[in-house]
Amino acid sequence: MRTSNPALNENTFRQVVTRSGFDVERMTLDGTVNRTGMLLLLAVVAALYPWSLVQQGENTALYWMGGAIGGLIFGLITSFKPAWSPITAPIYAVLEGLFLGAISGLFEMRYPGIAIQAVGLTLGTAGALLLAYRSRLIKVTENFRLGVVAATGGICLFYLASWVLGFFGIQIPLIHGSGLVGIGFSLIVVGVAALNLVLDFDFIENGVAAGVPKYMEWYGAFGLMVTLVWLYVEFLRLLSKLRDR
Repeated sequence: MRTSNPALNENTFRQVVTRSGFDVERMTLDGTVNRTGMLLLLAVVAALYPWSLVQQGENTALYWMGGAIGGLIFGLITSFKPAWSPITAPIYAVLEGLFLGAISGLFEMRYPGIAIQAVGLTLGTAGALLLAYRSRLIKVTENFRLGVVAATGGICLFYLASWVLGFFGIQIPLIHGSGLVGIGFSLIVVGVAALNLVLDFDFIENGVAAGVPKYMEWYGAFGLMVTLVWLYVEFLRLLSKLRDR
């Protein structure tokens, strides 16, 4: 099994099953769905405060920077310590909520209505892909996994290079603009992010089949949360480019 989501790497479930015996309560699909709902609710509640500050004209740099950095730290902790996920995953969700609330508010101030559009597109995409996956309209083959993993890795490297070059005042032309190239790039990134959801669904289903411990429900929900946050941010970027045309 492969997944490009760093939270759900190839050996996660295998290692958990190997270390655990057969006397523990097992992960279920319903349990993972419930945990995902809890994490989303925590993120939404946490997002309300920085969102309101933006609407009042307050500076929210502390919230989006702190949320982004803190979310990265707790995301890495959760990835390396899945057994801690019942504690670290909710903390991650709250921190990501602060980050998303702040940046969503900033986008909303410039492009009224964009936040609810991005939320609708994110949830709609996730629901459509889940339905397609459950009905087997999308089959997760080895080639499918390899393609999504390679595309995700390429996007991550591109973003990293763009970030590093930015420190030297070098901007990659066209990609971040509102022209056809920039919009086309955003569409590709949104597509790859969405396909990562399919890999996450498949990986969680395999984890349930493997009989991993109950706490992995939180870990599976955390993995989905990582992809949903990425997809939402990419929808914000895409919509903002379309509004600028």
